[in-house]
Amino acid sequence: MSIISKIVGDKKRYRAYQARVAALPTPHRETVEALARYLMYFGPGDSDNLTSMLEDLTDLFEQSVADGVDVRGIVGDNPVEFAEEFQRNYPEGQWIGRERDRLNDTITKAVGDEGTPR
Repeated sequence: MSIISKIVGDKKRYRAYQARVAALPTPHRETVEALARYLMYFGPGDSDNLTSMLEDLTDLFEQSVADGVDVRGIVGDNPVEFAEEFQRNYPEGQWIGRERDRLNDTITKAVGDEGTPR
């Protein structure tokens, strides 16, 4: 069992995603696989949001293939910028979001209601 299967949980849904990716032409398939690997580090940590993000990525690439758009037409000249912009659409469940909330909550508790240190 791959680490992704453990993270995603819903094996049937994940297998359907994998089958869709496998059906893409080679450049598109390899790009989706590379983007998915990258997004695993920065995307949602929970399985539902992660799977939704990967399915949406696959939708984008499937539609692009149908429209005759090549990989560079999708990701442009800076694939990292594309990946990070794509990932911003899925803030729910990201570890950085939880850490931002924790920081804000800690500071709020530290300064109290008056905004002055206790």
